[in-house]
Amino acid sequence: MDWQRIVYFLPGVLIGLTVHEYFHAFCSWKLGDNTARDQGRLTLNPIKHIDIIGFLFIIFAGFGWAKPVQFNPENLRNLRRDKALIAAAGPFSNLVLGIIFALSIRLLLVLHASYNLSVSQFSFHLYFILYFASSINFGLFIFNLLPIPPLDGSHIVFSGLNLSYDTEEKIRKIGMPVLFLIIIIQNYFNITIIPIGQAVGALMDLFF
Repeated sequence: MDWQRIVYFLPGVLIGLTVHEYFHAFCSWKLGDNTARDQGRLTLNPIKHIDIIGFLFIIFAGFGWAKPVQFNPENLRNLRRDKALIAAAGPFSNLVLGIIFALSIRLLLVLHASYNLSVSQFSFHLYFILYFASSINFGLFIFNLLPIPPLDGSHIVFSGLNLSYDTEEKIRKIGMPVLFLIIIIQNYFNITIIPIGQAVGALMDLFF
């Protein structure tokens, strides 16, 4: 990835990961658990949420992670429901961000067309920053809803299945290797196993 592409890429990644983790923390706090708040995670400060290794992986390898938000299940009023809500809060915040960024591009294009404005260097770069931010957040939304541990989608599925703790642990242990294997095969062997790119493209097509 060249440096100009990284500059376009960075805002969407930083905003997407920060808001994603913030809403995990916000949801758990609203559902009665103060763990994330007490750990300083109820904030939109990226420094509190970004895992530097995971962040570098995203920039240079196309996948990565942030610091996971922790919560104490004993503080939740309805364990199965609330675990699912906390897990879903992050990905759906990315969906909302993706829509906001996409609509911002539409507004930018409408303003240029309505007032016959010339494309400045600033608006040219702004367009690409917004475009990348929208597609990145749609990607985070889709990717994190996959039912593969440790992704949020697995927590939602586990909440619905009501599996025993031992069964969940066995699935979690194989989840991460399976996820990494899928990513490696897709990135380095050009074989599509999970069509995330196509799904992101379909969402972007709704707006453009």
